[in-house]
Amino acid sequence: MSAEGVMTPDTSLDPEDILNSSLETLYDYRPITLSSTGSVFTYVFNSKDSVLTVTLLTPDTHASNWSLHASSIWASSQYLVDHLNDLHLESHIAVSSQEKVRLLELGAGAGLPGIVIAKCHPDISVTVSDYPDEQLMQTLSKNIEINRASSNCCAKAYAWGTDPGVLLPFPDTNQTPRLFDVIIAADTLWNSDLHVIFIDSLKKTLRRASGSRVHLIAGLHTGRYTLQSFLDAVSQAGFEIDFIEERECSGARKREWDVSRAEQEDEKERRNWLLWFVLKWSSVG
Repeated sequence: MSAEGVMTPDTSLDPEDILNSSLETLYDYRPITLSSTGSVFTYVFNSKDSVLTVTLLTPDTHASNWSLHASSIWASSQYLVDHLNDLHLESHIAVSSQEKVRLLELGAGAGLPGIVIAKCHPDISVTVSDYPDEQLMQTLSKNIEINRASSNCCAKAYAWGTDPGVLLPFPDTNQTPRLFDVIIAADTLWNSDLHVIFIDSLKKTLRRASGSRVHLIAGLHTGRYTLQSFLDAVSQAGFEIDFIEERECSGARKREWDVSRAEQEDEKERRNWLLWFVLKWSSVG
């Protein structure tokens, strides 16, 4: 299966668009974002049986939340969807015969991965979440609606590190909420100051089962040491690394993670790679 993302741009480019375009054209710097506020992004997913088209509005946030960098679609989120098979969702479905597999996307932004998964897998219950910014959440909810994914996909406002009850079913009853079998997130690790609360959210939302998995895809644009600090922290928080690999953003090359490459590579080289790794519980009991 293959996929292609296409941005339908606004008629007026803002300075960020102009800068990104110039970097790619003049210096061959691979862009780390694919759209900006106000643009429409169209993603075409080709499988053996059908062609799926997803249309997304790029969200905006209140000025006080611009530091979230949520007003764009990240290249890593498209990479995740381009390689959807690597989530091994069929294996989760196979062992969950009595109830739907539950999948959570953290830092969803426009919701590209979560919405595509919901459309491709109607037997998976998908929750896409992001910071409780009114404008951001309105756009995320609208993207679910316009792509007709509401039957098995919902948007929830959630701030990392807070009570995850808003993400779970039965929040106002005495029934025990069922946590998530799979968690995904694309480019959520660039700010090391947020690692602690992000890990806390993973611990509170991932179902404690041997088959539960967290898939994290991160660009190298903020440096390898930022990602290594997360790997060190998460290994001390009850998780272990089930899989880790560096991947070429546009191409087929793959290689082992090596933080020491930071000494030899420049920004242009970093933009050509991302890190895909999978977490599981160190012990289940």
